[in-house]
Amino acid sequence: MGICSICKRISATGADHLDCVQLRRVEAEDEGFREGLPERLNATEAGDLGVEIRAVLEHLARERAESEKP
Repeated sequence: MGICSICKRISATGADHLDCVQLRRVEAEDEGFREGLPERLNATEAGDLGVEIRAVLEHLARERAESEKP
């Protein structure tokens, strides 16, 4: 028996729980997607997106980053 390094709960196998490992992987992929979003928006035709849409997207990204801080 050991403790999962991700969720800090008891692990019967002594290793990290599989769902904790998968959750960490999904969060890392999501972070990579979120960080690349402004570049993709700027790479496409900027005239297609209104200023309001960009402001909403930036606000959502900022809000999500703040909620993930420990």
